[in-house]
Amino acid sequence: MDTQISNLSDYKHIHLIGIGGISMSAIAETLHNWNYKVTGSDLNKSEITDNLNKHGILTTIGHDLENSKTADLIVYTAAVSDTDPEIILAKENNIPIIGRGTFVGYLTKLYNEAICISGTHGKTTTTSMISTCFIDAKKDPSIEVGAILDSIGGNYRVGNSEYFILESCEYKGNFLKFFPNTAIILNIDNDHLDYYKTFDNVVKAFYDFAGIVDKDGLVVTNGDDKNCFALKDIVKCKFISYGIENENCNFVAKNIEFDENGFAIFDVYKNNKFYERFELSVAGNHNILNALACISTCDYYNISKDIIKTALKKFTGAERRLEFKGKINNSVSVFDDYAHHPTEIKATSNAVKNKKYNESWVIFQPHTYSRTKNHLEDFADSLLDFDNIIILDIYAAREKNTFDISSKDLVNKITSKCKKAVYIPDFDEVVSYIKENVKENDIVITLGAGTVTQIGPMLLK
Repeated sequence: MDTQISNLSDYKHIHLIGIGGISMSAIAETLHNWNYKVTGSDLNKSEITDNLNKHGILTTIGHDLENSKTADLIVYTAAVSDTDPEIILAKENNIPIIGRGTFVGYLTKLYNEAICISGTHGKTTTTSMISTCFIDAKKDPSIEVGAILDSIGGNYRVGNSEYFILESCEYKGNFLKFFPNTAIILNIDNDHLDYYKTFDNVVKAFYDFAGIVDKDGLVVTNGDDKNCFALKDIVKCKFISYGIENENCNFVAKNIEFDENGFAIFDVYKNNKFYERFELSVAGNHNILNALACISTCDYYNISKDIIKTALKKFTGAERRLEFKGKINNSVSVFDDYAHHPTEIKATSNAVKNKKYNESWVIFQPHTYSRTKNHLEDFADSLLDFDNIIILDIYAAREKNTFDISSKDLVNKITSKCKKAVYIPDFDEVVSYIKENVKENDIVITLGAGTVTQIGPMLLK
């Protein structure tokens, strides 16, 4: 059972198990800035764990029984099991323990305005957009986001205001432990079925999340998503919708154009009246929707149109969101993208279509066996628009392969749809294959939530 925290100052030494995760590291850095003694452990060494050590947060690779035994409070990530040696030790020594989601929920209570950005897709980008606008508006927000954001020099920011902008993940119902004053729901899709089992359960989780907001709060959501728009008849608080196709929304994008980089230029109408014309520096139709979520939220918080417009124009994306990595021989552009669900892959391929190039090459690493099994057909369909397809081995993440699935099944499924795909498990072989076959003005995209991100730098060397 999670410890119920009444006053964080009761704890002087806080130890984090799984500290190398993007959210856990943000918590660690925030607590460190608040002058708590912070230690942590993680099974894997990474750039994040190296930076934590550099910042004075003692981070052990492997189990840290010494610091877990002397801590006043232990925070653990969702991937940690009851059989973890540090958890066992904490229980034996009556050290209070609390899950990451519950702990972040406590943090949201410390702010008058907790702005929680949720949705199956687009959370990191939208959180980053809103954060950029709030910083430019000099609202001095605290921020936790699921990627490195250049404007804050990392994945967190400690502010001194009433605003806490938080990326809020639905996995294992974690966001249901938060206390948002404003809940943003970008979309509802059938992901994390290893936990939710059915799409109806996914929808219910997002509805429960919206239901946490009290009558004085706000729900902002995507009117083009029928399950999101239905919330207007359910929530008891203020409701703001946005969209492209649904003109009954409060904020609607019209007269959309794309430049040669695939960046959108569009008019926004608020309650059927012209509001402002916006230009983005990130590609794709999906980013128009992300920008509309940002515009709707920032308008509610009285951020001027000029500030929103300037902030969105200068925002060039968060890390691993169709991130430009460089060029091979000054002619082949290399991008890296986090997409690991068929809907996200389709959004990326549509964004790429608006760019100017010769042929596209995608290097895709499926993420988790359960997701690959559940969405095999949709994964194949989502990849068909790329000219050349390379499939890596499945990145296991938190799972073991009890699903009788492999990347070869995905290759066969793509082939059955009359499209060529090649299976290359070795990263060095992928690099050689690309270098032998790409031509001038081609575009290469590494795609997935795992280690595929290593291939871009290998190509550029």
